[in-house]
Amino acid sequence: MKLARMETDDGVVEGENADGTVTTSDGDTYVVGEDGQLLAPSEPGTFFCVGRNFAAKIDQMDYDVPDLPDWFIKPAVSLHHPDQPIEYPRWTDELTYAGELAAVIDEPCHDLAGEAEVSEVLRGWSILNDLDALDQERRTARKAFDGSGPLGPVIETDLDPRGIDMTTHVGGELRQEANTDMMLFDPYDVIAFLSERYTFRPGDVISFGSPANPGLLEPGDDVEIWYEGIGTLRNPVVASE
Repeated sequence: MKLARMETDDGVVEGENADGTVTTSDGDTYVVGEDGQLLAPSEPGTFFCVGRNFAAKIDQMDYDVPDLPDWFIKPAVSLHHPDQPIEYPRWTDELTYAGELAAVIDEPCHDLAGEAEVSEVLRGWSILNDLDALDQERRTARKAFDGSGPLGPVIETDLDPRGIDMTTHVGGELRQEANTDMMLFDPYDVIAFLSERYTFRPGDVISFGSPANPGLLEPGDDVEIWYEGIGTLRNPVVASE
């Protein structure tokens, strides 16, 4: 099942997205693009983002291979909706994309023990574009700014995150192509590891790092990140007003 949120004349509605029609639990239906637009499928209080999790990217960027998951945090204001234009920040000249698998938490939880317990608290799987202002110093300045976390378009509730393909296209050009089996750390293991340190809240997002070839964006670009079984997260890039 693909879960979605929409902004409509009736307010924000939530339900199952099937072929572009969102059906709520009350049976009301809304057509995407006619009755409203998709929003990010959750409202995370926090994004927990893992880096250095694909061997090819580590080799490409000449990073050290981590012994444990390496992570950073984006705040709630980083949330950005699918299809909504990404405004190129005035204070950077090096904005980059990164197509990442994301897990969405469904209930408060802490100190999870293994895949079975993690599975019980997950709402499902989505896509994150981990935007990065590469010319800024330190991760918080680079990654934790307003709108730096495009998320969506849906949450897929029935998915094994292992062994799925992904691509990122920018302006129609293939920039990233990988499979989640190339991750160094299993998604369930990452969530359990982080849960030892943090209490997760409903809607929180955990992402699992970018494959090789994250790259620069320019105003006028269209970014499309596809993950098998989930769909495509799309956003145009526009100049700052």
